[in-house]
Amino acid sequence: MTLNPLSNPKGVKLLCELCQKPAFVQCTLCRVTYYCGIDHQQADWVGIHEKICQLLIPLRTVQMSFLSSEEHRKKQEQDLLHRRKHMIELTRTTGQKLLFEGKHEQAVPAAMQSLRFSIDVHGLDSIELVPSYLILAEASIGLHKLSQAEEYLAQAQWTVLKTPDCSSAIKSKLERNLGLLYASQGNFDESLRHIADDIYHASEEFGTDDIHTSGGYFHMANVFFRQNRMDIADSLYTRVTDIWHEHLLRIVTSQTKRPDTSAVGGAVVELEEKETESLDEAQEAEAKQVLHSIHDIREQAANQNAAESAAKISHALAMLYFLLHDLPKAKELASKAQASCKPSSSSSNQDHLAEDIADFMQTLQELPLRSKSSILDMAT
Repeated sequence: MTLNPLSNPKGVKLLCELCQKPAFVQCTLCRVTYYCGIDHQQADWVGIHEKICQLLIPLRTVQMSFLSSEEHRKKQEQDLLHRRKHMIELTRTTGQKLLFEGKHEQAVPAAMQSLRFSIDVHGLDSIELVPSYLILAEASIGLHKLSQAEEYLAQAQWTVLKTPDCSSAIKSKLERNLGLLYASQGNFDESLRHIADDIYHASEEFGTDDIHTSGGYFHMANVFFRQNRMDIADSLYTRVTDIWHEHLLRIVTSQTKRPDTSAVGGAVVELEEKETESLDEAQEAEAKQVLHSIHDIREQAANQNAAESAAKISHALAMLYFLLHDLPKAKELASKAQASCKPSSSSSNQDHLAEDIADFMQTLQELPLRSKSSILDMAT
């Protein structure tokens, strides 16, 4: 990409997208984004700008005409609001995805964009800004900038405290980030207290066995793991595995089952089905991070419990890669799960798992190596 030095018109101040210092170069693709130098341009491009470059043009070049009708102006305003809300969701999901992938530095531009659009839509004091503060805080923790993380968390905490009707979902995310901060400082007791609050609030909002709650169990397990309290950590890792396995199994089943039909007057009528569940980009990245982490820990363990849970972890990963349209990886992990899972006369759970794995293997065997579009056609 070519960057052209700017010669700003008199009285026009152009600021860097990342640091808000005077800008001297311009993105030549959208021509509405400016930077203090090539380093910040490249950082923004990798973090979020590649995704939103063209989407920024109508947002930053829109002109409300006072000569048009009131109805037309309202339509313009509604369209602008819709675009901004879409950008909040896109940038926030991208930031979360990058965090789960361990790309903390790249997550910062996405979080900053989500914060800007949230301010535009909701104002400076809204609770809707908190998720963006939390992404910035977690990115700062990952970059070992703990004092900066504390500032973001303090802002988020203050906003939550002055919002009596704040949702349990936001309280959960705040407590989780506080737990991560204290864990990074080595204060494990305080970390566990905040993560316990995270699990409580997430359970209130989503239930105890939901993937939104499982993140709290996972981080609590990591704290116990660092304390070498392996029995507790192992039970929590098992809980996380069970939640993700059940969730992925439900999605795969809904996407691979044939539509229900009913004969009416000699004609076959396809019954209406409910919309199937799916994973967004951030949830896909979270599943990969969490399940691979537990999978690696299980492989290093040599006890019987670890051997029994290895099959479920491998099956969960196989289903995840199936949903990610990586059939060779899905088949490899499914074969590994099948080899690890032996039906047991004393364990009905093991028998059910063996049946689920066998059904999944059957689904994979019926599919040739297909392209992404072919698999999507099958799912719909």
